[in-house]
Amino acid sequence: MNYSTPLSPIPQPHRVTVFEWHKMGEYQVFEPDAHIELLDGGMIDMAPIGPVHGGCVKTLIHLLSKQMAGSALLSVQDPIQLDDLSEPQPDLALLHLVSHFYRRKHPTATEIFLVIEVADSSAKHDRETKIPLYGRHGIVECWLVDLMAKQVEVYRQPTAQGYVEKRILRSGDLLSPSQLPQIQIAVAELFD
Repeated sequence: MNYSTPLSPIPQPHRVTVFEWHKMGEYQVFEPDAHIELLDGGMIDMAPIGPVHGGCVKTLIHLLSKQMAGSALLSVQDPIQLDDLSEPQPDLALLHLVSHFYRRKHPTATEIFLVIEVADSSAKHDRETKIPLYGRHGIVECWLVDLMAKQVEVYRQPTAQGYVEKRILRSGDLLSPSQLPQIQIAVAELFD
């Protein structure tokens, strides 16, 4: 036996694929109330959703659903599949309308008008991990509703490195998705 060449590669973390992730779900590997996302092959425990966070999501559901008028499908805390290693669950997503309502597969980046993340304690994680991931996969637009700072960060122009454009909107400003300009939301409504 030749010991001059290594018998195995340098140990590396195992990255979970979406296929493996779904198998774990089929075999009920996690507790039913576990809130875990798959990001770049890593399983990330998410913080429990508190009442302020939940209230903001409900406010957005109410405001968006009144204005969509059949132009998009509103998805709430459901998975989207970005690639073979990432299946995040954004708080909200506005999806292209399809006749099967995504019963056959989770939505992919090309089927998403807008992703919205609502954050209190998770703002740093969302800003540094999830939003660049959305940009790298070509999601046209992402909003980060930062509950602590009482502002909304709007990300547009996705590239392989993340988003090129970032705007910060505060009370007094109006939010409007670039792909669905008929929708307009007063930022102040999200923090009252």
